[in-house]
Amino acid sequence: MYSGNYIQGTIFPAPTFDPVMDAQVLGGALQGMDCDKDVLINILTQRCNAQRLMIAEAYRNMYGRDLLLDLKETLSGHFKEVMVGLMYPPASYDAHELWHAMKGAGTEENCLIDILASRSNGEIFQMKEAYLMQYDSDLLQDIDSETSGHFRDTLMNLAQGTRQEGYADPVMAAQDAMVIWEACQQKTGEHKNMLQMILCNKSYQQLWMVFQEFQNISGQDIVDAINQCYDGYFQELLVAIVLCVRDKASYFAYRLYNAIHELGFHNKTVIRILVARSEIDLLNIRQRYKERYGKSLFHDIKHFSSGHYESALLAICAGDAEDY
Repeated sequence: MYSGNYIQGTIFPAPTFDPVMDAQVLGGALQGMDCDKDVLINILTQRCNAQRLMIAEAYRNMYGRDLLLDLKETLSGHFKEVMVGLMYPPASYDAHELWHAMKGAGTEENCLIDILASRSNGEIFQMKEAYLMQYDSDLLQDIDSETSGHFRDTLMNLAQGTRQEGYADPVMAAQDAMVIWEACQQKTGEHKNMLQMILCNKSYQQLWMVFQEFQNISGQDIVDAINQCYDGYFQELLVAIVLCVRDKASYFAYRLYNAIHELGFHNKTVIRILVARSEIDLLNIRQRYKERYGKSLFHDIKHFSSGHYESALLAICAGDAEDY
């Protein structure tokens, strides 16, 4: 439900923490003939993001080099993506993922959906700042040029980060529900626009009411209605917004399950969600995953990945398979 749930990640600040010591150990691990990947996993997955940034600072003072660059140069494959991902502050990591989703060969729409449908106004604001700093480019302009149609309009709207907060009005909810119901019947460009405006701009509390009213009017769940009426990335994005309003942890559990089982272990998605949610709600995501799919996330990662890559993912996932 919307409130009362204890939201928890899997990675916490290390209680006894010495950034200089960590930097020294990492330097040794990275500079040996044979990089000691276990050491990298043990340190970087067992420190929170703020601590990793302090380690990077100590590393620079000690070696005169950039830890992020050293990781990029020394490591390879998916293991590298995990370790490098852990070194970005959250907003910078979102910016990094969005940039690569748009600037790689072909736009990776699902990455845009995952990030923009789930982030708060504050997170979106920081992400846009980081994007500009890191890539000297405007996030909204890039979305505008790399996507199209109503999918683009909806992404652009989400990327404004202007969703109302905390406000709920039952009368307005009934009106909005009618608008969405009509939009599902008529499907004109104008209706699509009104539909996405409601989903992108109304507060989560308000949308809870809207979805309930929609059910009352139509006798149908709003997700089923959207799936019936629309298709393509526009439909996927609308559904993602609804699922995030209802329960972000369930949304990410669904995305992980999909990435692991439907897409033959889609590494990018698995890495992105584990790294990005590790200090926010990954514990909740694990719980939802186990409740919904019967197997633990830990079990599925173990089953479908291997080597140091597997060890790193499991260390972020934390906890043991029996738990969730």
